Amino acid sequence: MKARTPLTLLVLAGLAALVVTILVTVTIGPADLGVDEVARSIGGHLGLPVDAVPRLHDAIVWDLRLPRVLTAAAVGAGLAIAGAVMQSLTRNPLADPYLLGLSSGASLGAVAVLVVGVSLLLPVAAFAGALLALVATLALARSGSTLSPGRTVLAGLAVSQMAAAGTSFVIFWSSTGDSYREILNWLLGSLAGATWASVAIAGIAVVVVGTVLVLSATRLDAFAFGDTSAAALGIDVDRTRWTLMTVVALLTGAMVAVSGAIGFVGLILPHAVSSLTGPAHRRLLPVAALSGAVFLIWADTLARTVFDPRELPVGIVTALIGVPVFAFLLRRGKGAAWT
Repeated sequence: MKARTPLTLLVLAGLAALVVTILVTVTIGPADLGVDEVARSIGGHLGLPVDAVPRLHDAIVWDLRLPRVLTAAAVGAGLAIAGAVMQSLTRNPLADPYLLGLSSGASLGAVAVLVVGVSLLLPVAAFAGALLALVATLALARSGSTLSPGRTVLAGLAVSQMAAAGTSFVIFWSSTGDSYREILNWLLGSLAGATWASVAIAGIAVVVVGTVLVLSATRLDAFAFGDTSAAALGIDVDRTRWTLMTVVALLTGAMVAVSGAIGFVGLILPHAVSSLTGPAHRRLLPVAALSGAVFLIWADTLARTVFDPRELPVGIVTALIGVPVFAFLLRRGKGAAWT
């Protein structure tokens, strides 16, 4: 049996990569910043005894770039965790955090407030839309039967299509002028408007909900062997699946509320990371979270700099990277379990 890299070493390496990534990516942009200035700006705001940074550079770091980078880290971590858990609960390696129609529900809520010009309520409306989609999906999947993986996937597909149709109708009927660009930017996934409030929403969700999911690692492992095996281990399969799916929906809803629908992170990262960690969720989830954070920070950095002064929605970048990685995993044999 192939020896696995110790979890502590993987986590420490991931944390080191994340810290370096944050410091370096904050320097990237039109303003001429150095890593030392970024570190001193952060240190100064944390009350550390460091040399002062020029006021303009400090504002660029603390008010503009750092909130965006930290939001990207939190969203990437949250989507990677949610994707790994959904793949386990549904026993579907193609599952992602948006499987339950959460993205489409959030989009409907977000577009509804954007077209009426109340963008300040966008995170609240997106989160509410995601939760309503979850309720509809689970109610449909549960009707007349237990909450099986197959019924859940089909119910999520139905709710997703219905919410997508509603979103299209709202855009067609109400959107005018520049609101089309704002709506499209959000639907494709964007971190351009990230603030410290975004960091708080996504960061708290990742820490709280991510901890709950990591503590549920043993139960998630049991689902890999099927519902019968999980029940034989003393797990209340239906109740546990309901509970964990609801928890994942809360996490995904918080991520979508601040970033829009960013694809491929929750689908690809768990598979890519499992080659290092193995399938055990106690190892997989924390490493996937760190990998997702690093990945999305760099993807967003590319989105905002490659065509400067124009900016791409980060969802386009993750798709352009994710599709080749998906194909690579299939060719290397990862897809054997997907057929």
